[in-house]
Amino acid sequence: MTESPAPPATQPRSTSSPTAHVSARSVAAACAASGRFALAIIGPGALGLHFAARLEGVVPVALIARDAAAAARLRAGVEVDGRGFRPQAFGPEQAPEADWVIVLVKAGDTATAAATASRMRPLGVLSLQNGLTGELLRAHCAAPRVDQGITTEGAYRERGDRGDRVHPSGAGETLVPPGFEAVAELLVRAGLRARVAPDIAHARLAKLLVNAAINPLAALFRVPNGALLDPPHRVLLDTLVREALPVLRAQGLDLDEAAALARVHAVAHATATNRASMLQDMLAGRRTEIDAITGALLRMAADRAVDLPAHRAVHTLVCALEP
Repeated sequence: MTESPAPPATQPRSTSSPTAHVSARSVAAACAASGRFALAIIGPGALGLHFAARLEGVVPVALIARDAAAAARLRAGVEVDGRGFRPQAFGPEQAPEADWVIVLVKAGDTATAAATASRMRPLGVLSLQNGLTGELLRAHCAAPRVDQGITTEGAYRERGDRGDRVHPSGAGETLVPPGFEAVAELLVRAGLRARVAPDIAHARLAKLLVNAAINPLAALFRVPNGALLDPPHRVLLDTLVREALPVLRAQGLDLDEAAALARVHAVAHATATNRASMLQDMLAGRRTEIDAITGALLRMAADRAVDLPAHRAVHTLVCALEP
């Protein structure tokens, strides 16, 4: 993720409270008896594991991996934030029922994740993915509530001889749409900053602006976010912001040029040492989320018969460098 980390949560971590542990054990026993989880996370990447590890002392969490073999590796244990973590992991075909499902897969895997979520018979499915994936999720998911929030939590995975390690890379905030109050409450109980945002559409557009400016340039130049504030990258960063702004304002983004530039610069400064998610994908030889980020912006522009040559160029370059 590339948004700016918010100040650390002021609430004590729920896992440090004896009462919370007793409550979590009681809920875990109930889940074991019923076979239904209170919460599930589809996508055990760095961020999915970060969320699951924080939530484990509050509520039983089902972690849905790409396949049964990946789930078995996760159950063997992974280090998250310096501690051993053995998640209750499942393959898609073994996914249990759950009240609420958070989707944290890469944008290209959204349709598959939506099908898995539907089989879990949830009350609601919440995307916290990069890009604008809400419409695609709704098109493939039959849950009563399906929507997209945003999160500025960050984490990265480090692979080594002794197994994977997941490191948080800055405390952020998670915004959820109305109707997902229960999810926000669970996140807060786990010591994460979360709230319901009635203006979630504006927040999604603001995050798209930040991601469309920072992610492709970080991936193309293979630099941490902070380097984009220095020459020669700064002029390209500002060009992407200025070019995107009229299209996003037409969609409802309430930022003028000075505020838009200030927001993107603040994110790049606050996450100066971080590697953007698109850069991490590029370095790992994975498909990037360029179509869900820059591609989404270009589709908005096309609907208004507007050309965005700078964004079109970086889209073409990133696609050319993808595996």
